[in-house]
Amino acid sequence: MDKRKFKIFLSYYRPYLKLFAADMVCAFGAAGISLVYPLIVRYITNDILVNYEIAEAVVIILKLALAMIGLALLELFCNYFISYQGHVMGAKMEYDMRNDIFNHFQKLSFGFYDNQKTGQLMSRITNDLFEITELCHHGPEDIIISIIKFVGAFIILVGINVPLTLLLFIFLPLMFFFAWKMKTRMNAAFKANRQRISEINAQIEDNLSGIRVVKSFANEDLEVEKFKEGNGRFVASKKNSYREMATFHSGLGLFTTLINVGVIAGGGLMIANDVIKLSDLLTFLLYVNSVVEPVRKLINFTEQFQNGITGFERFMEIMDTEPDIQDAADAVALENVRGDISFENVAFQYEGTLAPVFCNIDLQVDAGDYMALVGSSGVGKTTLCSLIPRFYDVTDGSIKIDGQDIRKVTMRSLRNSIGIVQQDVYLFAGSVADNIRYGKPDATMEEIVEAAKNANAHEFIMELPDGYDTYIGQRGIKLSGGQKQRLSIARVFLKNPPILIFDEATSALDNESEKVVQESLEKLAKNRTTFVIAHRLSTIKNAKNILVLGEDGIKERGTHDELLARSGVYAGLYTMTLAR
Repeated sequence: MDKRKFKIFLSYYRPYLKLFAADMVCAFGAAGISLVYPLIVRYITNDILVNYEIAEAVVIILKLALAMIGLALLELFCNYFISYQGHVMGAKMEYDMRNDIFNHFQKLSFGFYDNQKTGQLMSRITNDLFEITELCHHGPEDIIISIIKFVGAFIILVGINVPLTLLLFIFLPLMFFFAWKMKTRMNAAFKANRQRISEINAQIEDNLSGIRVVKSFANEDLEVEKFKEGNGRFVASKKNSYREMATFHSGLGLFTTLINVGVIAGGGLMIANDVIKLSDLLTFLLYVNSVVEPVRKLINFTEQFQNGITGFERFMEIMDTEPDIQDAADAVALENVRGDISFENVAFQYEGTLAPVFCNIDLQVDAGDYMALVGSSGVGKTTLCSLIPRFYDVTDGSIKIDGQDIRKVTMRSLRNSIGIVQQDVYLFAGSVADNIRYGKPDATMEEIVEAAKNANAHEFIMELPDGYDTYIGQRGIKLSGGQKQRLSIARVFLKNPPILIFDEATSALDNESEKVVQESLEKLAKNRTTFVIAHRLSTIKNAKNILVLGEDGIKERGTHDELLARSGVYAGLYTMTLAR
């Protein structure tokens, strides 16, 4: 991680410095207190029981017991603070990072999402952030506690007996090497686990998303067998990871036992030779765990650090991705929009492609005009309309609304002036009213009902179980195609923009639904500048302007009758439509 990213990482601690400092003080306190108990035991056995009468010894021991209870209560508070407030601090930092990355996602253009997978982006905002916050919280604590315990125990033990301390520490490099090697193998095993479970999740998602196809082909048994196979691979990888984990923990247990055996044997020989006292041997045994536990923590920290830093690097990949479409520094709000739109020598080419989608597009659409776009698939009808709200920016030339270059106005004001009705309607999980209100978040219920009536949606909404409060399911799964489309039109009615784009809004509907939706669209388009991308040419017969696009730009333009009379591209498309 470079210096800039490290500074950004540390900046997330800034709002919580007091909490972080308190957490570190508690970590320091808890680690320090744990080192005191063996010293008290040594003091009792070395001094109190040897140098005092029984009555005096009892009094001192009771006082020391009260002191240890006080230390235990203080240790309890420190550990509670670390476990509770420390995790809260981590959760707040995760909250800040998640807000930042979600806000950044909202700024990125269609071009970014064209090259990304939704599941991977969701992983950046969930799994990666969890790994980062675990490092933010546990990392500093584990380092502080481990260093204090390890160094503190070493200093104390050296002060008691150097040879026995060296004997104890002979085992530590071997133990550390073993733990490091096993942790590497465990990481690989658990990584395989995560891969297997992600495969299972993908398989489940694929199956549930396509459950209608599965049932239509009566392939439930085939899907069950495929799932069993994947589930079996997951169990096999789990067995491997558990074998590595068992070796790791049992191996550390063996080293702990060997350390105890070494201390007992070495200490026993030293006692026999009057080198140390029995109380010192007892103290050494009590400190063994204070030496072994930091080794475990430091090994765990290396994995935690790697996962956290990797997660932060992935987080920064997104945060460092500059939106390729942004407001200009001198951008102004687009106000009092009439709806005059002009394309001046416009060309567009997708990033990473060799050929332009179109070039040299010159087009003038007056306020209130109804402009239909037709042409074969892939000639750029949708792309041309996507340039108006700046979902993509022109490669060359300019687009102006009311004489203002759209790159010189704020995107919020530009997009607030445009309403879009698409073939693939997206409805959010929630109620009917919530989805219509999306067109105007502060709309009253009366305004919502009026918009629904204008979209010919009010009647079917009132037939739903809870009317406007009916929950429509994920993506409006409980509604028909025509009903979903009318809700999307109601949403645009509520928004009330001066410019409209209809992107093949009726092509996926049956004839009856198409008729109802077409009526709603025509009512919506009245007195607004409207672009219609038409799949069914019968729906644009009455358009005053029809633009025929080809691979090298505008091929024809005129009314339906004028274009038929030319017997050109449009006439050919219309004839093909009638033949279907």
